[in-house]
Amino acid sequence: MSATPPGYGWKVKMNHIFPERRNQNSKPRIRQIAKLLPLGVRYLAYYCKIAASGRQPLMDYWHMPTGKQIYGVPIGGIGCGTIGRGYKGEFCRYQLLPGLYEYHVVDANQFIVTIQDKDGKTIYQQVLSPKRKPKNYLSAWSWAFPGEKAQYHALYPRAWMVYDISEHDIRLICRQVSPVIPHNYKDSSLPTAVFIWTVENNSKDIKNVSITFTFKSGSGAKEDKTSVCCSEFFERKGNGIDVAGVLIQQQLKGMPCTFGISATQKENTNVSRCLSFDPNGTGDGMWNDLLEDGQFTEGEETKKNSYETACGVCVSCHAIPANGGQAEVEFSLVWDMPKVNFTGKGSTYTRFYTKFFERESSPGAALSHYALTNYKRWEDEIRKWQEPILNDKELPDWYKSAIFNELYFVSDGGTVWFIMPDCDKLSPLDVRIEYGRFAYLEGHEYRMYTSYDVHFYASFALALLWPKLQMSLQREICDVILSENDSRCKYLFDGKVAFKKVKNTVPHDLGDPECEPFLSPNAYPIHDVSEWRDLCSKFVLQVYRDYAVGEKDAQDLDHLKELWPVTKLVMERALSHFDLDGDGLIENGGFPDQTYDSWTMEGPSAYCGSLWLAALQCMVEMSKLMSELSEGEKYSSTLERAQQAFESKLWNGKYYNFDSSKSPHSTTIMSDQLCGQWYLKASEITKEVFPHDHVISALRTIYEFNVLKFANGSMGAVNGMTAEGTVDINAIQSEEVWTGVVYGLASLMVHEGMIEEAFKTAEGIYRTVYEQIGMGFETPEALYEKKYYRAIGYMRPLSIWSIQHAWEKWKCFRNAE
Repeated sequence: MSATPPGYGWKVKMNHIFPERRNQNSKPRIRQIAKLLPLGVRYLAYYCKIAASGRQPLMDYWHMPTGKQIYGVPIGGIGCGTIGRGYKGEFCRYQLLPGLYEYHVVDANQFIVTIQDKDGKTIYQQVLSPKRKPKNYLSAWSWAFPGEKAQYHALYPRAWMVYDISEHDIRLICRQVSPVIPHNYKDSSLPTAVFIWTVENNSKDIKNVSITFTFKSGSGAKEDKTSVCCSEFFERKGNGIDVAGVLIQQQLKGMPCTFGISATQKENTNVSRCLSFDPNGTGDGMWNDLLEDGQFTEGEETKKNSYETACGVCVSCHAIPANGGQAEVEFSLVWDMPKVNFTGKGSTYTRFYTKFFERESSPGAALSHYALTNYKRWEDEIRKWQEPILNDKELPDWYKSAIFNELYFVSDGGTVWFIMPDCDKLSPLDVRIEYGRFAYLEGHEYRMYTSYDVHFYASFALALLWPKLQMSLQREICDVILSENDSRCKYLFDGKVAFKKVKNTVPHDLGDPECEPFLSPNAYPIHDVSEWRDLCSKFVLQVYRDYAVGEKDAQDLDHLKELWPVTKLVMERALSHFDLDGDGLIENGGFPDQTYDSWTMEGPSAYCGSLWLAALQCMVEMSKLMSELSEGEKYSSTLERAQQAFESKLWNGKYYNFDSSKSPHSTTIMSDQLCGQWYLKASEITKEVFPHDHVISALRTIYEFNVLKFANGSMGAVNGMTAEGTVDINAIQSEEVWTGVVYGLASLMVHEGMIEEAFKTAEGIYRTVYEQIGMGFETPEALYEKKYYRAIGYMRPLSIWSIQHAWEKWKCFRNAE
């Protein structure tokens, strides 16, 4: 595998400064305040109550973080916890506690290079970080590597860091690899990353180069100082690979966790280890030990108990001159945290990866050896997955960065992946028996597991790359649909008191990590989601979409059969509760009763109406597969009436009106008005549910108004634009740009053959996030035209994978003509 970074990805120098810095301190407009004031008062009471109980509000509007503009590709597999890394080499943003983030940059976690001349004299020793020397610790270390001589390159799940030590004619390339591999459910679940260092000696003399990896206990939190740790050496051999390293055993919030750093012992390299050093001291002991001869003096001690501690692994090698080649050293980092609980501590869960290492007496050592033995295969699988996209000359370069780097959220979205408990109570056809229980957060700030209205957009990443996890998630949603919870909740939007979960309704989410997810769904406190108009349609659309994009094999069909009765239940309830005039088309209730939860729709609306029509068509398609012709006729008849109502009440000759109310804002051009058509196209349904000429006219109108007339066409599509060509400022969310909605819109444009418009639309949002405001790997939910954004680290941008799906389908269609 070549050490050279690929030609595509996100690239910056390590001293890079982004041209714009934004924050979340936006204030509602005067016209918006009257609508929001009662909600604000009730939210304040809710906030005080939650804070008094010692918990974090799951949406904290009083302490909204500002983007740090530091992040790069995080490390770790899916559902096992992740550790963020900055583009300057930092280890930061620890997400090891289920659903919770700790925003600490841990300075003791570093790579250090030592260079010796041919006579064994140390001529250079440097921390490979542009960070300035800390004031109170590790002062003996040499910091502040010149950032202009180092470059970062991100293409998730890999990253490259290139260091030019020109004064000694040495070039170092670090390749960071995490095992996030489509359709590979074992390796993708592992809590590990591998760092492969390539040493290029461009001088005329042989040099001895040592790379040292240091890592400390804990996550940088205050609790680190009072946590008892135990560090010990380990060695593992097998399959021709010898590995040596150090394990740090500790507890994080009462949960056992083992960190392990290790390296491969190869011919012409030497591995040495430092069992323990004080990360809060000067660091002079271990620094001077390296400085003397480029390796650690291990001593005889094999185990050490202490409070906060750090350890190190050093690999030294001969770097031959340029005409002879390169030297390579390999490190791994693992974090074995097999059993975890949420803050509520009501249940203990077992991480999915443990099923592959359950017989190991030292899983940390076994994981380390497995990672260093298998990373070359991982990279080969990653290359085979990515190359068809990277080598597609018709796709723009920026897109090849966006499509992979936005996938970071699958692992870094507070994701949990557990062995499913009580499997004997499940249907034998339930995929969770084999593939476990899966959930992820709506966002780093909006801490609700599997917010279903948002997952509807993001789900393309799972459905296309890890379809069994999407099936597992759908099973979880089905269980909750059939459940009920008659405890009373007072909702913040209007003060309404209602049941927390109504039977045969689709949940908003699977719960709050501060309580008990899975056991206590619908943590969302703003609205009574049993009245939401989009959730039912989104469930049905995903059920059919998952089948349509899958293998359509026996397991896919069995899965569909088991979900089919649930789709009928939710559709019947929606039809009886939300179609009050009997025309087959559901109406909105005059409050924000869908994913745009501060944007009111009344009567039939383009957004919920298009989703509903598409769901009816999917019910027709599924009835054929289930051989239930009478059901199909019923839904087909309802669809025919609903189509007539939709067209007559909402089509205005150019696009579909926002809603059918008498409000002056009913004619707003909504960028998401054809969301239902997007799913129909993605599901390869050929029936014309929406007249083709209407679809094209609406998309062209959206492109002309919401894209080109907003921010000079440089930021994607604003959610709402008036027919006069000004941004709709009636609601907070109408004047926002939603990153995930933009990618979904671009996907529909590709399906409809509007290729240039699609990539122009999507490019704007990518360049704004990654290049202008520096929020890659913490992509926000929403952007304003200037100064502000909302909700850091969000699920919905995973919808970018729907563009790739659309592109591949469009190419097949084009080539078949």
